[in-house]
Amino acid sequence: MIVVSDTSPIINLAAINQLELIPALFHQVVIPPAVFHEIVVQGNGLPGSAEVQQASWIDVQACSDLQLLASIKAQKDIHLGEAEALCLALELHADAILLDDAAGRDLARSYQLPFIGVLGILLKAKNLGHVSAVRPLMDQLQEEADFFIHKNLYLEVLQLAGER
Repeated sequence: MIVVSDTSPIINLAAINQLELIPALFHQVVIPPAVFHEIVVQGNGLPGSAEVQQASWIDVQACSDLQLLASIKAQKDIHLGEAEALCLALELHADAILLDDAAGRDLARSYQLPFIGVLGILLKAKNLGHVSAVRPLMDQLQEEADFFIHKNLYLEVLQLAGER
């Protein structure tokens, strides 16, 4: 399974020491240069920075369709990392894009591009036996990464994980 990742899933999983779930779940992980820059350069010293810089399981690749990239960047509330990730995912015919931002998800949906967020990664990890429970990981995300999870979504994820 080939996935392209935006910044959020990487830094949030790194913040709770679960970054290794990404290469455990996905065959090939690609990030665009803007995502690499956001994590490694702008986020120097923050969760995920050192791990991404040293990760042999991440391919950094630029999208080549500059017209598509410009079209995506022109969309409201889409930042450069998301735009490059969406463009790259479309170019590579990726199986999914890893992203959490609502505007990015809406745009992915409009391109019929499957997406998976941090909570989806945790659910997949539990279903495949990589983690024993999602509740403590969601709690860590909220407490340590300041990751917002709406109460209804929290309960839905618990139900899907069989923890409710």
